[in-house]
Amino acid sequence: MIDYALILTTNYVGKQWTLNGDDYSGLVWLSAGKAPTQAELDAQWAAVYYNYQIAQIEATRRTQYEAQSDGLFFEWQRGTNTQAAWEAAVQAVKDANPYPPAP
Repeated sequence: MIDYALILTTNYVGKQWTLNGDDYSGLVWLSAGKAPTQAELDAQWAAVYYNYQIAQIEATRRTQYEAQSDGLFFEWQRGTNTQAAWEAAVQAVKDANPYPPAP
């Protein structure tokens, strides 16, 4: 399902609109100029959704890095752990949270 609100929020910053429901037919364009067509928005969906997924994965990774690998990094810097242990923890986070294939 295409998320028109996500497309509009992402690609039409500063434009004013409302969306009644989830369907394009509920779009009310309030800004000057013509509203993007459904075909235009549909064409943008793959890239917008991909970037949304990447942002979600990166946020999850940041949280997990803090919990699982950052401490090991500082231990390695102090000489109480190894670089390999830190790198393994980083890789485990990446493996658990892979990026989706590009559209």
